Amino acid sequence: MSESKKIVAIVATYRKGRIIDQAVDAILESAQEKGAEVEKIYLTDKDIKFCTNCRHCTQEAEKSRGECVLSDEMNSILDKIESSNALVLASPVNFGSSTAIYKRFMERLLPYTYWPWGTMIPKIRVKKRGLKVVVVTASAAPGIFTRLLTHIGRQFKDTANVLGGKIVGSLFIGIAAMEERGNLRDRDRQKAIQIGINL
Repeated sequence: MSESKKIVAIVATYRKGRIIDQAVDAILESAQEKGAEVEKIYLTDKDIKFCTNCRHCTQEAEKSRGECVLSDEMNSILDKIESSNALVLASPVNFGSSTAIYKRFMERLLPYTYWPWGTMIPKIRVKKRGLKVVVVTASAAPGIFTRLLTHIGRQFKDTANVLGGKIVGSLFIGIAAMEERGNLRDRDRQKAIQIGINL
């Protein structure tokens, strides 16, 4: 891994220091040991306003990212993602889906689409830019159920696609709600470490 490799983690958990956080840390630490520059962004710490669907950001065709009219920290987050080589997307499963703060982040990715008035559906502005994406989630159900029966996998995939990335690894942590302050199991930690090495 080259010294210039940069990895950004977008963390959408409400419980810092718990299983999701521990898994992301294991990924980032192992990648950092291989020479990567890493940064972890907690969405709960950022001022991210709700998308109002005004579609101002979708009207100009020539841009790779439209201009949002809202003034908050979302643009700086997107700048960091655009300057990275790899992205970690992490959210626990809440009510069969990602967390509300992750959905807010997703909705604010609309500037990456071109959708002028009078057209039926938006087009993704950025096709592929070589961005490697890994996804991390945890749920009370077994991991295989999370993959098959919740919406979170599709949400991660849609996020990767609109950012011009491709999912190259995933960690679906199951049976994660047995203890109030659970810890990442050794086998999941080893998977996380290997994901970081692969990045």
